Amino acid sequence: MTSKQRAYLKSLAMTMDPICQIGKATVTPEITKSVDEVLEARELIKIHVLKNCMADPREIANVLAERTHAQVVQVIGKKIVLYRESKNKKKIELPKEKESR
Repeated sequence: MTSKQRAYLKSLAMTMDPICQIGKATVTPEITKSVDEVLEARELIKIHVLKNCMADPREIANVLAERTHAQVVQVIGKKIVLYRESKNKKKIELPKEKESR
């Protein structure tokens, strides 16, 4: 993902509300499955890590991205933004990469 594409996704995520919350149990198989389903439906999601969660939000983002084959767009404080292109219902059109000469 290029920095231009990442910036575009960040701008889309600014107006979004968090869809999932991660609490004390951190990343369970149920949360992973839920995030996977929501990514397929929406492509770009925001996740809120609750205060009672002791795990590092950046680690949680990396684990979720790895398990769901998504990309971490950004982690700010206790907010995580993930992106994965939908297999069936593509909604977000990323800016094209510049061709190298």
